[in-house]
Amino acid sequence: MNLSVIAGKLAGIISLCAFLPYIIAILRKQTKPNRASWWIWSAVGLMLGASYFSSGARNTIWVPVSYIIGPLTIAFLSIPYGEGGWNRFDRYCLIISALSIVLWISFKNPLIALLINLSMDTLGGLPTMRKSYKNPEGEDKLAWTLFSTGNLVNIFAIETIKFSIMIYPIWMFICPCGIITLLVLWPRNKAAEA
Repeated sequence: MNLSVIAGKLAGIISLCAFLPYIIAILRKQTKPNRASWWIWSAVGLMLGASYFSSGARNTIWVPVSYIIGPLTIAFLSIPYGEGGWNRFDRYCLIISALSIVLWISFKNPLIALLINLSMDTLGGLPTMRKSYKNPEGEDKLAWTLFSTGNLVNIFAIETIKFSIMIYPIWMFICPCGIITLLVLWPRNKAAEA
């Protein structure tokens, strides 16, 4: 077993484990997930995983798999424990994600769907980015640190220097996960913000 295989599996385990403190924080009512973000991430995560696998990803596929299972679990928990509703922007994100399926089938190119869904994943994260900026205590620090760690380790699982393989791990490390992690962990002077 080579380093990229080990890194890929480790990244998937870390990423899946990252959802546990987040779920516990939700159940303890310490975190209120944004409903729109998590439902968008669930739909887009499914499309990302499928298009990324079809693009040739193998060692780096375990993080996308965890990003199907975890967000769907949190999306369901967001119904009784979350905040926010569905505005026009949220609906557009879901429609565009669905459109990526049509484009994938039409052009027979999973990279098109992958790029569209990476964009949608980032757009879907905007409500949580805004929430993390305004109220960083409303998000679980451990969970977001683990999400970023899993994405960083996944970069070491890249088995082929090929755009369609490299884009997912690198992009997910930076955005939206990296941005949200920075917003949640960045120390702020409460007196200066008031």
